[in-house]
Amino acid sequence: MRRLPSSCRHLRPLLLAGALLCAVLPAAAADRISGHSFATRSEVIAPQAMAATSHPLATQIALDVLKAGGSAMDAAIAANAALGLMEPTGNGIGGDLFAIVWDPKTQKLHGYNGSGRSPRALTVEEFHRRGLSEIPAHGPLPVSVPGTVDAWFALHERFGKRPMADNLAPTIAYARNGHPVAEVIAHYWERSVPRLSPFPGFVEQFTIDGRAPRKGQMWRNPNLANTLEAIARGGRDAFYKGDIARTMDAYFRRHDGFLRYEDLASHQGEWVEPVSSNYRGHDVWELPPNSQGIAALQILNILEGYDFSKIPFGSAEHVHLFTEAKKIAFADRARFYADPAFSPAPLAQLISKGYAATRRAGIDPQRAARVVQPATPAQLEEGDTIYLTTADADGMMVSLIQSNYRGMGSGMAPDGLGFILQDRGEMFVLPPPGQTSDHPNAYAPGKRPFQTIIPAFITKDGKPWVSFGVMGGAMQPQGHAQIVMNLIDFGMNLQEAGDAPRIQHERSTEPTGQATAMSDGGEINLETGFPYATVRALMQMGHKVTFADGPYGGYQAIMRDHEQGVYIGASESRKDGQAAGY
Repeated sequence: MRRLPSSCRHLRPLLLAGALLCAVLPAAAADRISGHSFATRSEVIAPQAMAATSHPLATQIALDVLKAGGSAMDAAIAANAALGLMEPTGNGIGGDLFAIVWDPKTQKLHGYNGSGRSPRALTVEEFHRRGLSEIPAHGPLPVSVPGTVDAWFALHERFGKRPMADNLAPTIAYARNGHPVAEVIAHYWERSVPRLSPFPGFVEQFTIDGRAPRKGQMWRNPNLANTLEAIARGGRDAFYKGDIARTMDAYFRRHDGFLRYEDLASHQGEWVEPVSSNYRGHDVWELPPNSQGIAALQILNILEGYDFSKIPFGSAEHVHLFTEAKKIAFADRARFYADPAFSPAPLAQLISKGYAATRRAGIDPQRAARVVQPATPAQLEEGDTIYLTTADADGMMVSLIQSNYRGMGSGMAPDGLGFILQDRGEMFVLPPPGQTSDHPNAYAPGKRPFQTIIPAFITKDGKPWVSFGVMGGAMQPQGHAQIVMNLIDFGMNLQEAGDAPRIQHERSTEPTGQATAMSDGGEINLETGFPYATVRALMQMGHKVTFADGPYGGYQAIMRDHEQGVYIGASESRKDGQAAGY
C-alpha cells in the first residue's frame, strides 16, 4: 500500500474523517441528467389509462382489468384484492377502506367511508373488569367490524363495469398458485411474526414453518382463495351474512372476543361528501371525520399565509413553519375528530380561512412551540396501510386507501379464512373506572373509531388534476400537505413530489387514550436529504430533530394533463410499488 509523503502526513486525520463520512452518508443512487437529484425515476406517461399501487403485480392486474374493458373502479378493486394477498403487512379484507372517485358522468367527486364499528356486546365496563386502562393493540379486544368487502360492492355497484367475480379472479389464482414476496413487504412481515404469533390462527395461516416468508420466496394462501371465491359467488352477503360471518362469530366466541354475527350482518358503509379547501387556486379534497383527512386541509390553510416562493424547499424556515402548522392541526385533530354519529365536529369552522388566520397569528417564526391548545369555542364561532390510484380512458379516477392498522392488524386470523382482522378499536379513548368521558373519541359499543387512513384528490378549475395518497398513520395528513406544497409551491413534477425528502413531526397530542398532551414540542424526524444547516437552525429554534427508521409513508399518484390528453403516474421508492399505463 502506498504511504503518504511525510510532508502530507498531517492530512491523515482529515482523510480518515473523510472516509468515515463517506461510510455513513448514503451514496447517490444514480446521476440523473434531468430533474431534481433526489428523484428516483421519471414520471410514467400514458395516453389511455394508468395504475399506481404499492406492488408491481397489483399494478399489472389493474392494467389487465383496464385493458379488458373494466373501469378505473374495477381496476382499483382488483388491485386492492391483490394487495390483501401480496401485502398483508398493510391491508386485507379484515380491514377498512375509504375512497374518493372522480366520476366523468356527473363531473364531480364522490366519497365512500367504509369503516366498521365496535362490537355491540363489548362495553367499557368489560375493559375495566379486565383491569385495562387502555384498549390493547392486539388480540380480540381492539377488533372492529371490517368494512372493506362492503365498500368494494358499494363502489362497484355505482362505478363498476365488469362482474366482481372477474375482478377477484386474478387474486384467487395468485393465492392458489403463489407469488414471490417483495423486499419491503418481507421486511415488515418478519417484524410482525414475533408480535402476532401468540394469536390463534396467525402462525398456521401467515407463516412458513413458523417464520415469515423471505424476499423472493413463493407465498400461497389457499384459505384466502376460498374466501374470495365465496365472495365472488355470493356477493357482499357471503361475507357479512353467510358462512364467513358465522366462522368469525364462532372464532371470537372461542377466543374471548366480542365480534358477533349480528355486528357483521348489520354493517353498512356510507357515501359521504368530500370536503375541500382551496390552496393557491387548487381545490384539495379529503373525506370528513371519522377520518383525519381535514388535518391536511388545516395545515395547508395555515401555510397559505406564507410566501413559499421566497422560502426554499428544505430550509429551516420551510420545516419550522410546516411543523408549527402541523402542531396546531393535530391539537384540533385530538380534540374534535371522531365518529360524527356520536360527536359531530365543527367541520366548516375548522377548515375555514378565518380560523386558519387566527391560528397562524400565534406561530412564532423564530421559536418552536412546546404546547399547543386545540381550538376554543369562541375561535370556532369566529372563524400502515396501502394506497392505490387508477384512471381509465373515460376519465374516471379512483383514490383508494385500505388498511388493517398496525401493519398486519390484531393478529386474530379466523379459522381457514386466510385474513387477519383489524385492530382499529385501539384508537378509542377508554375512560377511567367509575368515570364517564365527554371525549369525542371515547369508546362506545357500535361506534366507529377515529381513522388514520385518508385518500386525497386535487381539482383545478372544476377539473380533476391529481389523485394521490401517502400511507402511514399520522404521517398521512403531513404527507398530503407536503405533496401539495411540493407540486404547487416548489414546482416539482409528480414523481419528484413523492421522492423529495419528507418531514414527520411526532408526539403531538393524540385523539386516543394512548398518549398524554404534548408538553415538550415533540420531535421532528427529518429524512436523509435535508442539509445540516437546516438541522442546526431548527435546533437553535428549540426543535428536537431526530432520524427515524422508515416512518415516512408510501406515495402513489396519478395526474391528468388535460391539454395533452394523457395521464402521468408516480410511485415512490420507499415501497415496492409501480406506476404503469398504456
